[in-house]
Amino acid sequence: MLSRTADHLFWLARYMERAENTARMLDVNYQTALLPQSALVAQQGWAGVLGISELTADYSTRYGAIEPRQVMRYMVSDERNPSSILSCLRAARENARAVRGTLTTEVWETTNQTWLEFTRMAADGSLQRDPAALFEWVKFRSHLSRGVTAGTMLQDEAFHFIRIGSFLERADNTARLLDVKFHALQSDFFGAADQREGEYDFYHWSAVLRSVSGFEVYRKVYRNVITPEKVAELLILRPDMPRSLAACMNEVVTHLKLVANEQSADTLRRAGRLQADLEFGRIDEILATGLHAFLTQFLDRVGDLGLGISRDFLVAA
Repeated sequence: MLSRTADHLFWLARYMERAENTARMLDVNYQTALLPQSALVAQQGWAGVLGISELTADYSTRYGAIEPRQVMRYMVSDERNPSSILSCLRAARENARAVRGTLTTEVWETTNQTWLEFTRMAADGSLQRDPAALFEWVKFRSHLSRGVTAGTMLQDEAFHFIRIGSFLERADNTARLLDVKFHALQSDFFGAADQREGEYDFYHWSAVLRSVSGFEVYRKVYRNVITPEKVAELLILRPDMPRSLAACMNEVVTHLKLVANEQSADTLRRAGRLQADLEFGRIDEILATGLHAFLTQFLDRVGDLGLGISRDFLVAA
Protein backbone atom coordinates (compact mmCIF):
# COMPACT_ATOMS: atom_id res chain seq x y z
CA MET A 1 0.00 0.00 0.00
CA LEU A 2 1.20 3.52 -0.78
CA SER A 3 2.36 5.35 2.34
CA ARG A 4 0.16 8.32 1.47
CA THR A 5 -2.93 6.11 1.37
CA ALA A 6 -1.99 4.48 4.68
CA ASP A 7 -1.49 7.94 6.17
CA HIS A 8 -4.98 9.11 5.18
CA LEU A 9 -6.60 5.94 6.53
CA PHE A 10 -4.68 6.12 9.81
CA TRP A 11 -5.67 9.74 10.40
CA LEU A 12 -9.25 9.24 9.22
CA ALA A 13 -9.66 6.77 12.07
CA ARG A 14 -7.79 8.88 14.63
CA TYR A 15 -9.85 11.99 13.93
CA MET A 16 -13.15 10.12 14.09
CA GLU A 17 -12.13 8.53 17.40
CA ARG A 18 -10.93 11.90 18.71
CA ALA A 19 -14.28 13.51 17.90
CA GLU A 20 -16.06 10.79 19.88
CA ASN A 21 -13.64 11.05 22.79
CA THR A 22 -14.10 14.82 22.95
CA ALA A 23 -17.88 14.37 22.96
CA ARG A 24 -17.60 11.83 25.78
CA MET A 25 -15.37 14.10 27.82
CA LEU A 26 -17.64 17.13 27.38
CA ASP A 27 -20.75 15.09 28.10
CA VAL A 28 -19.46 13.75 31.41
CA ASN A 29 -18.31 17.19 32.50
CA TYR A 30 -21.63 18.76 31.50
CA GLN A 31 -23.51 16.13 33.51
CA THR A 32 -21.31 16.47 36.61
CA ALA A 33 -21.57 20.26 36.42
CA LEU A 34 -25.30 19.87 37.15
CA LEU A 35 -24.50 18.30 40.54
CA PRO A 36 -24.24 20.45 43.69
CA GLN A 37 -20.65 21.72 43.93
CA SER A 38 -18.67 24.85 44.60
CA ALA A 39 -17.82 27.33 41.86
CA LEU A 40 -14.14 26.47 42.28
CA VAL A 41 -14.73 22.74 41.75
CA ALA A 42 -16.92 23.45 38.71
CA GLN A 43 -14.24 25.67 37.20
CA GLN A 44 -11.58 23.02 37.84
CA GLY A 45 -13.74 20.52 35.99
CA TRP A 46 -13.82 22.69 32.87
CA ALA A 47 -10.12 23.43 33.25
CA GLY A 48 -9.59 19.66 33.27
CA VAL A 49 -11.39 19.38 29.93
CA LEU A 50 -8.85 21.75 28.40
CA GLY A 51 -5.98 20.09 30.23
CA ILE A 52 -6.80 16.62 28.87
CA SER A 53 -6.38 17.93 25.34
CA GLU A 54 -3.42 20.19 26.19
CA LEU A 55 -5.38 23.25 25.06
CA THR A 56 -5.27 25.38 28.22
CA ALA A 57 -2.72 27.84 26.87
CA ASP A 58 -4.44 28.23 23.50
CA TYR A 59 -7.84 28.78 25.12
CA SER A 60 -6.46 31.30 27.61
CA THR A 61 -4.77 33.27 24.84
CA ARG A 62 -7.97 33.54 22.86
CA TYR A 63 -10.68 33.75 25.50
CA GLY A 64 -9.09 34.49 28.87
CA ALA A 65 -11.08 33.25 31.87
CA ILE A 66 -12.61 29.77 31.85
CA GLU A 67 -16.36 29.96 31.33
CA PRO A 68 -18.41 26.77 30.78
CA ARG A 69 -20.36 27.84 27.70
CA GLN A 70 -17.25 29.29 26.11
CA VAL A 71 -15.26 26.12 26.76
CA MET A 72 -18.02 24.02 25.18
CA ARG A 73 -18.15 26.23 22.10
CA TYR A 74 -14.36 26.12 21.86
CA MET A 75 -14.28 22.32 22.10
CA VAL A 76 -17.31 21.70 19.86
CA SER A 77 -17.51 24.20 17.01
CA ASP A 78 -14.43 26.46 17.04
CA GLU A 79 -12.78 26.10 13.62
CA ARG A 80 -9.54 27.56 15.00
CA ASN A 81 -9.24 24.75 17.53
CA PRO A 82 -7.74 21.73 15.69
CA SER A 83 -9.09 19.40 18.39
CA SER A 84 -12.69 20.65 18.35
CA ILE A 85 -15.34 18.17 17.25
CA LEU A 86 -15.98 20.28 14.15
CA SER A 87 -12.30 20.28 13.18
CA CYS A 88 -11.95 16.54 13.83
CA LEU A 89 -14.97 15.58 11.74
CA ARG A 90 -13.83 17.88 8.93
CA ALA A 91 -10.34 16.33 9.00
CA ALA A 92 -11.83 12.81 9.02
CA ARG A 93 -13.97 13.67 6.03
CA GLU A 94 -11.05 15.20 4.10
CA ASN A 95 -8.87 12.16 4.77
CA ALA A 96 -11.69 9.88 3.62
CA ARG A 97 -12.20 11.93 0.47
CA ALA A 98 -8.49 11.63 -0.38
CA VAL A 99 -8.73 7.81 -0.38
CA ARG A 100 -12.33 7.52 -1.63
CA GLY A 101 -11.40 4.64 -3.91
CA THR A 102 -9.98 2.59 -1.03
CA LEU A 103 -13.14 2.82 1.08
CA THR A 104 -16.47 1.13 0.52
CA THR A 105 -19.40 3.30 -0.49
CA GLU A 106 -20.95 2.82 2.95
CA VAL A 107 -17.85 4.00 4.81
CA TRP A 108 -17.49 7.11 2.64
CA GLU A 109 -21.18 8.02 2.82
CA THR A 110 -21.23 7.57 6.60
CA THR A 111 -18.19 9.82 7.07
CA ASN A 112 -19.43 12.44 4.62
CA GLN A 113 -22.96 12.50 6.02
CA THR A 114 -21.60 12.84 9.57
CA TRP A 115 -19.67 15.94 8.56
CA LEU A 116 -22.56 17.52 6.64
CA GLU A 117 -25.10 16.86 9.38
CA PHE A 118 -22.81 18.11 12.14
CA THR A 119 -22.12 21.41 10.35
CA ARG A 120 -25.87 21.91 10.07
CA MET A 121 -26.39 21.13 13.75
CA ALA A 122 -23.52 23.40 14.80
CA ALA A 123 -25.08 26.26 12.84
CA ASP A 124 -28.68 25.85 14.04
CA GLY A 125 -27.92 26.12 17.78
CA SER A 126 -28.18 22.45 18.77
CA LEU A 127 -25.33 22.86 21.26
CA GLN A 128 -27.12 25.63 23.13
CA ARG A 129 -30.51 23.88 23.11
CA ASP A 130 -29.42 20.41 24.23
CA PRO A 131 -25.68 19.75 24.65
CA ALA A 132 -26.22 16.19 25.90
CA ALA A 133 -28.23 15.23 22.81
CA LEU A 134 -25.52 16.64 20.52
CA PHE A 135 -22.80 14.66 22.33
CA GLU A 136 -24.86 11.47 22.11
CA TRP A 137 -25.29 12.04 18.38
CA VAL A 138 -21.53 12.38 17.87
CA LYS A 139 -20.92 9.16 19.81
CA PHE A 140 -23.58 7.35 17.79
CA ARG A 141 -22.06 8.47 14.49
CA SER A 142 -18.64 7.26 15.61
CA HIS A 143 -20.14 3.89 16.56
CA LEU A 144 -21.83 3.77 13.16
CA SER A 145 -18.57 4.57 11.39
CA ARG A 146 -16.72 1.75 13.15
CA GLY A 147 -19.56 -0.69 12.54
CA VAL A 148 -19.78 0.13 8.84
CA THR A 149 -16.01 -0.19 8.52
CA ALA A 150 -15.95 -3.60 10.20
CA GLY A 151 -19.06 -4.77 8.35
CA THR A 152 -18.26 -3.73 4.78
CA MET A 153 -14.49 -3.39 4.27
CA LEU A 154 -12.18 -6.15 3.16
CA GLN A 155 -9.84 -6.93 6.05
CA ASP A 156 -6.71 -5.98 4.16
CA GLU A 157 -4.01 -3.40 4.88
CA ALA A 158 -6.47 -0.51 4.57
CA PHE A 159 -8.63 -2.02 7.31
CA HIS A 160 -5.60 -2.68 9.54
CA PHE A 161 -4.36 0.93 9.35
CA ILE A 162 -7.83 2.19 10.24
CA ARG A 163 -7.91 -0.06 13.30
CA ILE A 164 -4.40 0.95 14.37
CA GLY A 165 -5.39 4.61 14.22
CA SER A 166 -8.61 4.05 16.17
CA PHE A 167 -7.08 2.15 19.06
CA LEU A 168 -3.93 4.23 19.34
CA GLU A 169 -6.10 7.34 19.69
CA ARG A 170 -8.39 5.60 22.16
CA ALA A 171 -5.49 4.48 24.36
CA ASP A 172 -4.13 8.02 24.44
CA ASN A 173 -7.48 9.50 25.43
CA THR A 174 -8.28 6.94 28.13
CA ALA A 175 -4.90 7.55 29.75
CA ARG A 176 -5.40 11.33 29.67
CA LEU A 177 -8.89 11.05 31.13
CA LEU A 178 -7.71 8.86 33.99
CA ASP A 179 -4.77 11.08 34.78
CA VAL A 180 -6.79 14.30 34.90
CA LYS A 181 -9.72 12.80 36.84
CA PHE A 182 -7.52 11.18 39.51
CA HIS A 183 -5.74 14.50 40.01
CA ALA A 184 -9.07 16.31 40.26
CA LEU A 185 -10.32 13.98 42.97
CA GLN A 186 -7.13 14.27 44.99
CA SER A 187 -7.08 18.06 44.88
CA ASP A 188 -10.76 18.93 45.24
CA PHE A 189 -11.97 17.22 48.34
CA PHE A 190 -9.14 16.58 50.76
CA GLY A 191 -10.41 17.55 54.17
CA ALA A 192 -14.08 17.34 53.21
CA ALA A 193 -16.58 15.77 55.55
CA ASP A 194 -16.70 11.98 55.25
CA GLN A 195 -20.29 11.86 54.03
CA ARG A 196 -19.79 14.59 51.47
CA GLU A 197 -16.53 13.03 50.30
CA GLY A 198 -18.19 9.63 49.93
CA GLU A 199 -21.06 11.08 47.92
CA TYR A 200 -18.66 12.99 45.73
CA ASP A 201 -16.54 9.88 45.18
CA PHE A 202 -19.58 7.93 43.96
CA TYR A 203 -20.79 10.57 41.51
CA HIS A 204 -17.26 11.44 40.38
CA TRP A 205 -16.27 7.87 39.55
CA SER A 206 -19.70 7.02 38.15
CA ALA A 207 -19.23 9.92 35.74
CA VAL A 208 -15.73 8.77 34.78
CA LEU A 209 -17.05 5.26 34.08
CA ARG A 210 -19.98 6.57 32.06
CA SER A 211 -17.60 8.67 29.96
CA VAL A 212 -16.04 5.44 28.68
CA SER A 213 -19.29 3.40 28.66
CA GLY A 214 -17.97 1.48 31.63
CA PHE A 215 -20.58 1.93 34.39
CA GLU A 216 -22.55 -1.24 33.62
CA VAL A 217 -19.32 -3.10 32.88
CA TYR A 218 -17.94 -2.14 36.31
CA ARG A 219 -21.07 -3.40 38.05
CA LYS A 220 -20.93 -6.68 36.16
CA VAL A 221 -17.21 -7.27 36.80
CA TYR A 222 -16.86 -6.15 40.43
CA ARG A 223 -20.42 -6.29 41.82
CA ASN A 224 -19.40 -3.86 44.52
CA VAL A 225 -19.20 -0.20 45.47
CA ILE A 226 -17.23 1.97 43.09
CA THR A 227 -13.67 2.60 44.29
CA PRO A 228 -10.84 4.51 42.56
CA GLU A 229 -8.55 1.47 42.66
CA LYS A 230 -11.06 -0.74 40.84
CA VAL A 231 -11.85 2.00 38.32
CA ALA A 232 -8.14 2.29 37.55
CA GLU A 233 -7.80 -1.49 37.24
CA LEU A 234 -10.79 -1.69 34.88
CA LEU A 235 -9.58 1.10 32.61
CA ILE A 236 -5.91 0.11 32.61
CA LEU A 237 -5.49 -3.65 32.92
CA ARG A 238 -8.76 -5.40 31.96
CA PRO A 239 -8.33 -6.75 28.39
CA ASP A 240 -12.08 -7.45 28.17
CA MET A 241 -13.00 -3.79 28.75
CA PRO A 242 -13.15 -2.29 25.21
CA ARG A 243 -11.74 1.13 26.11
CA SER A 244 -9.06 -0.01 28.57
CA LEU A 245 -5.38 0.58 27.87
CA ALA A 246 -4.76 -3.18 27.74
CA ALA A 247 -7.55 -3.79 25.21
CA CYS A 248 -6.37 -0.92 23.02
CA MET A 249 -2.77 -2.13 22.97
CA ASN A 250 -3.88 -5.68 22.18
CA GLU A 251 -5.64 -4.36 19.09
CA VAL A 252 -2.73 -2.13 18.07
CA VAL A 253 -0.23 -5.00 18.28
CA THR A 254 -2.55 -7.42 16.47
CA HIS A 255 -2.96 -5.12 13.49
CA LEU A 256 0.65 -3.93 13.50
CA LYS A 257 1.76 -7.53 13.05
CA LEU A 258 -0.47 -7.83 10.01
CA VAL A 259 1.09 -4.83 8.23
CA ALA A 260 4.68 -5.35 9.44
CA ASN A 261 7.47 -4.66 6.97
CA GLU A 262 11.24 -4.90 7.00
CA GLN A 263 11.69 -1.56 8.76
CA SER A 264 8.97 -1.82 11.41
CA ALA A 265 10.64 -4.40 13.69
CA ASP A 266 11.63 -1.86 16.35
CA THR A 267 8.18 -0.24 16.39
CA LEU A 268 6.53 -3.64 16.76
CA ARG A 269 8.97 -4.55 19.54
CA ARG A 270 8.13 -1.39 21.50
CA ALA A 271 4.41 -1.95 21.00
CA GLY A 272 4.80 -5.53 22.21
CA ARG A 273 6.68 -4.45 25.33
CA LEU A 274 3.98 -1.94 26.19
CA GLN A 275 1.32 -4.60 25.64
CA ALA A 276 3.23 -7.04 27.88
CA ASP A 277 3.58 -4.46 30.66
CA LEU A 278 -0.21 -4.11 30.69
CA GLU A 279 -0.91 -7.82 30.31
CA PHE A 280 1.25 -8.79 33.28
CA GLY A 281 0.90 -5.62 35.36
CA ARG A 282 -0.85 -5.41 38.72
CA ILE A 283 -2.85 -2.44 39.89
CA ASP A 284 -1.39 -2.46 43.41
CA GLU A 285 2.11 -2.14 41.94
CA ILE A 286 1.00 0.68 39.63
CA LEU A 287 -0.64 2.60 42.49
CA ALA A 288 2.35 1.99 44.79
CA THR A 289 4.76 3.55 42.30
CA GLY A 290 2.33 6.36 41.41
CA LEU A 291 -0.55 6.40 38.96
CA HIS A 292 0.39 9.79 37.53
CA ALA A 293 3.93 8.64 36.81
CA PHE A 294 2.64 5.45 35.19
CA LEU A 295 0.14 7.29 32.97
CA THR A 296 2.66 9.98 32.00
CA GLN A 297 5.11 7.29 30.94
CA PHE A 298 2.35 5.45 29.08
CA LEU A 299 1.43 8.60 27.15
CA ASP A 300 5.08 9.17 26.25
CA ARG A 301 5.37 5.59 24.99
CA VAL A 302 2.16 5.86 22.98
CA GLY A 303 3.43 9.11 21.48
CA ASP A 304 6.72 7.45 20.53
CA LEU A 305 4.79 4.53 19.07
CA GLY A 306 2.77 6.90 16.91
CA LEU A 307 5.98 8.50 15.65
CA GLY A 308 7.39 5.06 14.91
CA ILE A 309 4.30 4.08 12.92
CA SER A 310 4.52 7.33 10.98
CA ARG A 311 8.20 6.74 10.24
CA ASP A 312 7.75 3.11 9.20
CA PHE A 313 4.52 3.26 7.20
CA LEU A 314 3.17 6.76 6.64
CA VAL A 315 4.06 9.95 4.81
CA ALA A 316 7.10 11.65 6.31
CA ALA A 317 6.21 14.74 8.34
